[in-house]
Amino acid sequence: MKEPSRIGDRSTSDVVVRLRTHEGRDDWFYCHSFILIEKSKYFGDRLSENWPTCQILDSRNCVEVYCEESDFDHHVNFLRLLYVVLDGSLEDIWHGVKNALGILRVAVKLGCPQIVNACVNYLEAMPWEEAEEDEILKIIPGMGSKAQPILARVQPVNPSAVLRIFLSAIKFATSSPPSPMNDLKTTAQEQLEYMLTEDDDAPLLTADQEVKFEVKECVKGLFTRFNNMLEALLCEPVESAIEKGKMQSFQSYLSDLSWACQILNKLEIMKEFVNSWVGASDKIVLVVEQASSVAEIIETKSKVIEVAAKVLEAIGYGNVILPTAKRFHMVKVWLPFVRVTKPLIDSATTNADGPELKIDGELWQSLESTFVSMVLTLPSEDQAEILTEWLGNEHIHYPDFTEAFEVWCYRSKVAKRRLADILGNHGMANSTL
Repeated sequence: MKEPSRIGDRSTSDVVVRLRTHEGRDDWFYCHSFILIEKSKYFGDRLSENWPTCQILDSRNCVEVYCEESDFDHHVNFLRLLYVVLDGSLEDIWHGVKNALGILRVAVKLGCPQIVNACVNYLEAMPWEEAEEDEILKIIPGMGSKAQPILARVQPVNPSAVLRIFLSAIKFATSSPPSPMNDLKTTAQEQLEYMLTEDDDAPLLTADQEVKFEVKECVKGLFTRFNNMLEALLCEPVESAIEKGKMQSFQSYLSDLSWACQILNKLEIMKEFVNSWVGASDKIVLVVEQASSVAEIIETKSKVIEVAAKVLEAIGYGNVILPTAKRFHMVKVWLPFVRVTKPLIDSATTNADGPELKIDGELWQSLESTFVSMVLTLPSEDQAEILTEWLGNEHIHYPDFTEAFEVWCYRSKVAKRRLADILGNHGMANSTL
């Protein structure tokens, strides 16, 4: 039985492949013309009778191949693979994604369909690290249709598939799963927000009416469960209501509601949530205040502040329109709460032994601006009531209503004259008709 030909077998070879680099590297590989011609178009052309020149080296035909120094080893591996039966049983011959990608470049350049297909099958099936994926995205698109299967996992997804996964994720993220699944819930929430974010790329999902409806329904269900918990806590004895497990569940609901506000803001559908929060505000404050003796309550209050700030901002800047009575009620409920809570959270933040809080320093400034904006939208009499209470309060430094006070004084002083001028102008206009 005739032994199979082996690369480098000088006694049986009839061709020298001279692998050279521009940096001066020059290596010879003893090969066999029937293998080169059968498997590579490049070598088939170079060794054909149609090639105008034929170099002779060491009494053999010589074919020169130039390459970059960084691709030298890939060319050597390519030559060796020409002598291997690529039937899918030797997956370890590629030595990783990076090496297979380099061999694929050489196989495409030298026209070897068998190795191209084997590389494509390997790369398509292997997991990629981030750097490898970036390299694949640089190289594969220029290799033609045969290499395109490698890119299947990074191709744009059908919009219907995106919608299905979004709807599944929003249902899970708002389902209040058991605490062992909190990490999964957090991941779902992060990815949902990412899908809707416009950054260097357009949002992954188009927020049409179906999407908005499903989001509102899911958040409505979340808020209903939160409201049911509020009712239950208010009906229980204080000692039972502030048990650690129940307060952790309460905090979990608040975290989910804070995240829900982010999604609702992106979709510009905050109105129902704001109305629900307005209706529950008295109960929320009451539940939190009745547990004021527990150290854990500081963390709970910080989470309440996070959600309340988002709701108040939507009201204060006109993103959600509420009647005067509701706006006034929100100021009366949340102003005292925020005023008393800020020193507690500031103290806990600076206390190394206290709970780890993640209150953004800008949140307090934003809340202060929101309260000023809300107060200035109220009737003058309501503004006067709030400012009178502020001027006599021990927490006068926060929120600072100096701007609202100045605006109120100016409006009040010139009110009669401005209104008289307006009425006079209307009277003159009517008399000319």
